[in-house]
Amino acid sequence: MIEVSEKAKLKAIELMREDGYDASRDYIRVGVKSGGCSGLSYELTFDKEEKENDKVFENNDIKIIVDKKSFLYLVGTTLDYSGGLNGTGFVFKNPNANRTCGCGESFSL
Repeated sequence: MIEVSEKAKLKAIELMREDGYDASRDYIRVGVKSGGCSGLSYELTFDKEEKENDKVFENNDIKIIVDKKSFLYLVGTTLDYSGGLNGTGFVFKNPNANRTCGCGESFSL
């Protein structure tokens, strides 16, 4: 399961609306890909439909899709949003990550 903080929920709803998505029926697609300074990096996009091997969750009124491979890396993660001095954007609080880079966009296990 992936949890969504209240800040992330509000920002996701706002950004989805701006991009022509409806948070009540569309999804946030979260994934992991090779790359980044720590080995793996996070991906976050909006999507209107789920694919055959996707896992679907709903938390805090936000629907989240994760492909099977990425799910193994993201179990227990909380999606948050930061608007602080160190940068603005979505933040992944991943309990599975042994090491993260300074920007928080990549990690290793």
